[in-house]
Amino acid sequence: MIAYVIGIVVVALIFDFINGFHDSANSIATIVGTRVLTPFKAVLWAATFNFAALFTVGTAVAKAISSGYVDPSAISANVIAAALLGAIIWNLITWWFGIPSSSSHALIGGFAGAAVASKGFGALNWGAKWIETLSAIVISPALGAMLGLGLMALVYRTFANVAPGKVDRLFRPAQLVSSALLSLAHGGNDAQKTMGIIVGLLAAPSVRKAFEPHTTGLLSNFYVRDTSTIPLWVEISAYFAISLGTLFGGWRIVHTMGTRITKLRPVGGFCAETGGAIVILFASKFGIPVSTTHTITGSIVGVGAANRVRAVRWGLAGNIVWAWIVTIPAAGLLAGLSALFLNAIVVIGRPG
Repeated sequence: MIAYVIGIVVVALIFDFINGFHDSANSIATIVGTRVLTPFKAVLWAATFNFAALFTVGTAVAKAISSGYVDPSAISANVIAAALLGAIIWNLITWWFGIPSSSSHALIGGFAGAAVASKGFGALNWGAKWIETLSAIVISPALGAMLGLGLMALVYRTFANVAPGKVDRLFRPAQLVSSALLSLAHGGNDAQKTMGIIVGLLAAPSVRKAFEPHTTGLLSNFYVRDTSTIPLWVEISAYFAISLGTLFGGWRIVHTMGTRITKLRPVGGFCAETGGAIVILFASKFGIPVSTTHTITGSIVGVGAANRVRAVRWGLAGNIVWAWIVTIPAAGLLAGLSALFLNAIVVIGRPG
């Protein structure tokens, strides 16, 4: 059991790496699309602030993931392993086709699908966290769009008599700040989801029992009494993994986010990033796991609409929305199938 659980923790950190790889576009697409930074410099910038979130954002989202969606008594090693497999497979599918779907919702959908396949629908905690998460599918991009649109309108009003070239020169350095803020928000919300999955695993009754005798040494760090505390090593590992993933970047999705939805100038990039960051940081404060992908895409659409409604490629934006809608059920289905397979072959990891 111990080796199996450690292996699942490694898989969780691989998911976190893929999350950074897949969602790096959220942090860098606008700053690359406006040519303020080269792609290589942009990923270095974003990765640095992804990790800096360790010191500023807190752990409210991690605690929500570990106990808010699935009844802790229904969680087992196989449930967590299957949840991660479903989310990873879906992330790789959408990455391959260049679709900016949500890693967050893939993980939540995978968690739910694996739990239902193992213990039935009674394993789900129907309540506030599900309402918040499902509502955020609509609300977070809408708020991002409203803030992006509002900030652009404010800039247009403030700089109405200033030449466009001069405005761009002013906002090029400002976009470094807004990009850093968005990267901080992205790291803070998304890394916590992996923390929550790891803590949910370690606090599962069968896993906790396996590590309970180990009171000293390395294995003692894997003993977690309940989901109310996030061990420091879990926090550091999750932030390091997502930052490393960001360093490698997802260039297919960067192209979609940065240029194909709407053309951006530095002032537009600043407004999109600032609007997205505000929404994500606000959600993190209240322990709501929102999709950074949804939010920054909404902000980009809002900025594009402020310029001209026809500046937004609504057909492409519509395709992205459909990808968002199917993410939770698709990842849930993949995770459910994975759970059935694991429960059939891995006896030690089955739910009690």
